[in-house]
Amino acid sequence: MTETHFRTCPLCEATCGLEITVRDGAVVRIRGDRDDVFSRGFICPKGSALKHLHEDPNRLRVPHRRTPEGHVPITWDEAWAEIEDRLGAIRTEHGPDAVGVYLGNPNVHSLVAPLFLPHLIRALGTRNLFSASTVDQVPRNVSTGLMYGDPYGVLLPDIDRTSYLLMLGANPFESNGSLASAPDWPGRLGALRARGGRLVVVDPRRTKTAAAADEHLAIRPGTDSLFLCALANVIATDGLVDLGDAAPHVNGIEEALAAVTPWTPERVAGPTGIDAATTRRLAHELAAADRAVVYGRIGVHTVRGGTVASWATDLLTTITGNLDRPGGGMFGLGAHSAPRSPEGGGRGFKIARWTSRVSGRPEAASELPVAVLAEEIETPGPGQIRALLTIAGNPVLSTPHSERLDAALATLDFMVSVDLYLNETTRHADIVLPVPSQLEKSHYDIVFTNQTLRQVANWSEAIFPTEQPSEREVLTTLTTIAGGGPPPFGGATEEEILDGMLRKGPWGLTLDDLRAHPHGIDLGPLEPRLPSNLRTPSAKVELAPPEIIEPLPELLASIEADASAVDGELLLVGRRHVRSNNSWMHHIDMLVRGKDRTALHLHPRDAAAHCLVSGDTVTICSRVGELDVVVEVTEEVMPGVVSLPHGWARVNSNVLTDGEAFDPISGNATLNGIPVRLRPGGARSETPSSA
Repeated sequence: MTETHFRTCPLCEATCGLEITVRDGAVVRIRGDRDDVFSRGFICPKGSALKHLHEDPNRLRVPHRRTPEGHVPITWDEAWAEIEDRLGAIRTEHGPDAVGVYLGNPNVHSLVAPLFLPHLIRALGTRNLFSASTVDQVPRNVSTGLMYGDPYGVLLPDIDRTSYLLMLGANPFESNGSLASAPDWPGRLGALRARGGRLVVVDPRRTKTAAAADEHLAIRPGTDSLFLCALANVIATDGLVDLGDAAPHVNGIEEALAAVTPWTPERVAGPTGIDAATTRRLAHELAAADRAVVYGRIGVHTVRGGTVASWATDLLTTITGNLDRPGGGMFGLGAHSAPRSPEGGGRGFKIARWTSRVSGRPEAASELPVAVLAEEIETPGPGQIRALLTIAGNPVLSTPHSERLDAALATLDFMVSVDLYLNETTRHADIVLPVPSQLEKSHYDIVFTNQTLRQVANWSEAIFPTEQPSEREVLTTLTTIAGGGPPPFGGATEEEILDGMLRKGPWGLTLDDLRAHPHGIDLGPLEPRLPSNLRTPSAKVELAPPEIIEPLPELLASIEADASAVDGELLLVGRRHVRSNNSWMHHIDMLVRGKDRTALHLHPRDAAAHCLVSGDTVTICSRVGELDVVVEVTEEVMPGVVSLPHGWARVNSNVLTDGEAFDPISGNATLNGIPVRLRPGGARSETPSSA
């Protein structure tokens, strides 16, 4: 028997619709759903990998226990009994903070995890919460929370209606967009240019996105905050500030503009590598455009000035009259979103409510920076992490100074992982608990429908039955073991919870409404939302939050000084590929076959200076580690910059990232602009370079 199923791809933020053909209980074809209201048939290579993930014989289907001979299968009852006994003993003897929690990126691609994980974390009662966010997006959450009161209500680039898009540190031709969910970014950016709009990309690499732009500006890694503040400086000093319809909803404009006053185009030209005339021209273009928006992503967030850069992107959108305006920066709204007061207002957002035990790094959005996880495990004393729970994450590949964390995990008293695979992280786990595959559970993008570039709602039924406990049952049982009392939501299923949320949501939908529309429901383009979306005590946009404005002068001065220091080092940046998603799926042959994607990209000028050619092996050294890599000489990187991808086991760039380099405002790790040196020949030294 042949059946056709429609569902949303859960493997990246694009939320593409899939048409899945099943014959005799097996997937025979996956292609883009041509009738999906959002993606219209667009699909990237990752979409068809769902078949391989579901059928992978290496995917865990029963719990496993670590033994001296390796991990062996056990029953669910055995797994729960051991977790209850050993986790309970540690919490009783050492307190709740002796348990750490790490949440991986796949949790936000789930319906169940965002609903049930908060209950588990509250039941554990620990402040030692970490996630992939602090090697990715926390600067964006922090600036958003301080400006609008809601750290997850990010400003979105309305690319389908804009006439001018300034993009920094993003490569959506490969990543499919991030913190701005939409299928087919390449098609959307092509449509922008076709209607006479302008796309300007600022990036140290000539990415596929940069190559398709009207203009590409190469910038020294880590200096985006200087460049963005210089743009705002020009708009202010040249009398181009216009708040537009957002003016009644904005506080702090004078203080914000005063903060950027010292950062002229001439001053930042040397550190950034972008000449003053170009900066002035772009500022005037932004201000003069009919509808404009500034969008920055991981390249501007995973650096020392990440929070300032995130703040400055929204500042520029605001002072050019494009805040909360079609074609400018707008705010998303999910069909399940809770009702809000039309007048806005709330408690606001605070950071650094507590700090990490060892090095005093700040909390943000209830998380500590994952860069301190290793030292919190290694360092004795009250609050030392002795047990760790990882959920759908592989921090040994994904976090800074990864070799140190790998060693630290081996010293834990107890570790539990909720994961589909035995990998670099879960190999340390005493108990590994699998959940069903993506095709064995229902799906609704409870996170991404709040940040889609068009208002849509899609429901995906589970395609295959499973005898495994559901993801909800796994998380609920862990919550009960942690002392969380009765089941969350009174024992309701995720479908029942979502139906209630939809009924109370802005369109009053039901889950049956979504079921009746297998290709999704189009709820229209983004609409202005100010002030209803604001959760600041003033019910206004706070353009000059003191948490950003006060440290800004010293922080930018230090970035300027670092950029001006030339001592023979190169700067390492990451890169993405359309077949990859962080550290996911590198075990799937169909996604990794072909040309080696782990080579070190090196500009011809730097290759000549080091007497290197493509195919040579070189040792790349940072302050904390070194790695043998194959060189690929290319003009896709600017001189002085080298590039490695993230998340590969064999060539893991996080061996080189420094846990002591971070954004001081948000605590986010510095994963781009890492100072490195090259040693030809691939011969390893006895100790890491001190470069």
